[in-house]
Amino acid sequence: MSASTPPVFSATDHLHMARALRLAERGAWTTRPNPMVGCVVAHGEEVVGEGWHVRAGEPHAEVLALQAAAGRAKGATAYVTLEPCAHTGRTGPCAHALIDAGVGRVVAAMRDPFPQVDGAGFDALREAGIEVASGLMEPQARALNRGFLSRIERGRPWVRVKLATSLDGRSALASGDSKWISCEASRADVMRWRARAGAIVTGAGTVLADDPALTVRLGDGETDRDFVPPLRVVLDPGLATTARGRVREGDAPTLYIHAPDAKATRGMSAQAAAVEVRAGRFDLHAVLRVLAERQVNEVQVEAGATLAGGFMEAGLVDELLLYVAPVLLGPEARPMFGGLDIDSMTQRMQLKIVETRRVGEDLRLLLQPVAAPA
Repeated sequence: MSASTPPVFSATDHLHMARALRLAERGAWTTRPNPMVGCVVAHGEEVVGEGWHVRAGEPHAEVLALQAAAGRAKGATAYVTLEPCAHTGRTGPCAHALIDAGVGRVVAAMRDPFPQVDGAGFDALREAGIEVASGLMEPQARALNRGFLSRIERGRPWVRVKLATSLDGRSALASGDSKWISCEASRADVMRWRARAGAIVTGAGTVLADDPALTVRLGDGETDRDFVPPLRVVLDPGLATTARGRVREGDAPTLYIHAPDAKATRGMSAQAAAVEVRAGRFDLHAVLRVLAERQVNEVQVEAGATLAGGFMEAGLVDELLLYVAPVLLGPEARPMFGGLDIDSMTQRMQLKIVETRRVGEDLRLLLQPVAAPA
């Protein structure tokens, strides 16, 4: 089959790739900054080995699947959710491992845009005489690794804004009190989303008003699940919050992003980075570049209306995670987003509903902005 001929995939191919994608997703809380990858080695319908990448620096999915298959990998088809790497990093090249194992065919969901891979893995396999087919269930594979792909292709993390709201679209009382709009089940659900985020971002105002810990706290029955603690990021122009707050406690790392002329508190041990401030507001594009440089794939913004509105106004929100509680807070309560200058219906921000789910007494909506027509 030539590289230009669209591959034809069988029902068995789809079955094994679906399994590989489910395996890959097991690494959602642990693989970062690496992508999530799953691999299935099979002879026809018979699976002889499978594996998934657990943690950066540990064996990749292909290596684990080949180890499980042992001698039965020879002549088999390897189904992998991302192009096998062809370079040596903290682990050896997976393309060479597949070649050495003698597999006859490799089916990949998608090409890896990481510069050190980006087709080199496929080239190495083809040069060794292995049949390569790519593109099977690619939309699902891209959705799985949306954060990694965002960082590599756009130079910034995937941004998810999490908000709890009343039925009348309010995120807090006029006093700022928001504990608790959402139910206990929703707050537990948020922890699972935090666990997959590379960073949780908030503002100085939220730290001063609510004193959040911004840590992952799993409930009973989940405490044995492994996760990498996300970086806690406080946008604090004048470093006014560094001397206090639970955001500095515990094992999770903390990063303060501040204005260039801010003076650090004596003895501050947390990480810090300077970002330009214009008219009292951070350049949020620059904030995300700082996080991308720290290999953050997914950002979860948990902040008040001003910062949430700032991300939305800047066109930087990729996903909105909204917990709608069956309560009313009244017209004096605070809105979900501040600073959105919308004066006519033609300026409205259109969102598409990706998923709806009942969580306890609340309704969880996952939404994505719809790009305005050119």
